[in-house]
Amino acid sequence: MASANKEVIIVDIIDNRKLRILNAIINDYINTAEPVGSRTIAKKYDLGISSATIRNEMSDLEDMGYIEQLHSSSGRKPSDKGYRFYVDQIMQVSKLSPEEENMIKNQLINFALFEVDRLVRQATVLLSELTKLISVVKTPSVGESRIKSIQLMGIDSFNVVAVIVTDSGLIRNNIIRVKKSLNGEVLNKINNLLNARLKNLSINMINLEVINNLKKDLLGYEDIFDAIIPHLYDSLNDNSNSPEVYFEGLTNILDYPEFKDIEKAREILSFIDDGSNIKNILDSKSKISIRIGHENYIQGAKDCSIISAVYSLGERQLGSIGVIGPTRIPYSKVVSILTKVTKELNKNINKIYLDDD
Repeated sequence: MASANKEVIIVDIIDNRKLRILNAIINDYINTAEPVGSRTIAKKYDLGISSATIRNEMSDLEDMGYIEQLHSSSGRKPSDKGYRFYVDQIMQVSKLSPEEENMIKNQLINFALFEVDRLVRQATVLLSELTKLISVVKTPSVGESRIKSIQLMGIDSFNVVAVIVTDSGLIRNNIIRVKKSLNGEVLNKINNLLNARLKNLSINMINLEVINNLKKDLLGYEDIFDAIIPHLYDSLNDNSNSPEVYFEGLTNILDYPEFKDIEKAREILSFIDDGSNIKNILDSKSKISIRIGHENYIQGAKDCSIISAVYSLGERQLGSIGVIGPTRIPYSKVVSILTKVTKELNKNINKIYLDDD
């Protein structure tokens, strides 16, 4: 309730005229990266007020912390607080062009023929191309991946290969030595038992009850049981259960004037190079998450905005995908692109598994 009251007070203080001026300043700075003066606002935007009035209102907005002046003789630029207010109160999400919509849909459909990992990587490439920003994706955690299928296939009379496929596209195989010969009919029976007990379970869900039931099912084939359980744990605990992070468009950041300064460029690239930073920053449960400037608590990201979304299989969150850029990211356009990419990504991930089932 307190939060709601606070928000109402803020809106009351920033009257309609200030809102229009703040909106103009933010849009102009996003487009030009140049501090904005009152004369520029008066000439470029039809606000119906004089530059002197605009100057007074800009002074109030500066006192309130929504814009800032880098030098006494320069115009103003939005502050992190100003961008946050813009995103929460003013911004209207852009409409994508038919060409952009078709590009997103067609490129992801083409990769829906493959496993989730390739589909997600292609979505990251596409996101970078469309936004001209650094795009990043956090892949599903191996430990949270669920078993899609287990298949035992005979190599010879006493050796079989066990192939485990998960819903995140992970494939693991291992050769198991058996004590007695297994024909095709027996292997088929064992495969059915394994899949009946283990399909759609993650490694964290394979508890003592599951193991005991499987042991009863495989009575007489203890060598298979003794080999398959350690194999499952070894396969699905790979990489310490840690999701991977992939990037596209790293050099895009160098096209922005904010990062022409070599120290600033080095700082953001160093931040990105540490994968654990990205895993933490992308760790969001929101459909769309926007972190602006100092809201990014990690050193190296405080001159950036990070917009991310989660992608899912049904109701289960698999990972996160997003973009990194300067605080003057074109929020409206980027949110629109990311929303569409995530929607198509979810649709194709679910299609892969519905078709397989």
